[in-house]
Amino acid sequence: MLISSLDGKNLTDDQRTNLLYSGIEDDGKNGDCIFVAGSSSAVLYRLPIAVQLYKSGRARKILFSGGVKWEGNTLAEAMELKRAAIALGVPPEDILVEDLSLHTKENVLASLLVLDRALQLHRIRRILVVTASYHMRRLHLTMKTYMPQWIDFTLCPANDKRTRKDNWFLTEIGRRRVEAETSKIISYVKQGALVDEDMVI
Repeated sequence: MLISSLDGKNLTDDQRTNLLYSGIEDDGKNGDCIFVAGSSSAVLYRLPIAVQLYKSGRARKILFSGGVKWEGNTLAEAMELKRAAIALGVPPEDILVEDLSLHTKENVLASLLVLDRALQLHRIRRILVVTASYHMRRLHLTMKTYMPQWIDFTLCPANDKRTRKDNWFLTEIGRRRVEAETSKIISYVKQGALVDEDMVI
């Protein structure tokens, strides 16, 4: 079923789960760079996955993307992530930063120049993508829409406390996030802002 054929306001819990989480898993492949999308809790949940991937030799560079300054932070998301990564032993020279973007589409668009300057886009074959599991579908579709078609993606989801595949429907905040996320994806696909896909929903 094409994403564009879905009604974001009338989905069952199983349909929402399939749309966001089906097939979202690490295939174990190595890549040229680890891409980490920022968030208010990215240091807590997403950074450990990225550092683990880096230290296990899955990619030689990490790109932190995000320009939002969350309450209580003096730095943008990407800079907070960089600072925390260095504290965890990642060499500064292996860290790339994009600190202008304010949402998912900008994460991808603003990172293209950073990736080209550091690694040359025509040489990149695979990017390891790190974000929250419930956000991965939208980020993946955004990358497939706006990044060069020769680049493949390995999805490395980070689980937070309330929006995992097995528990998002148990709390109000988890349900609110997932309902908003599925609605965004369907709306953006229908607008043409994201590539449409045929999925088992």
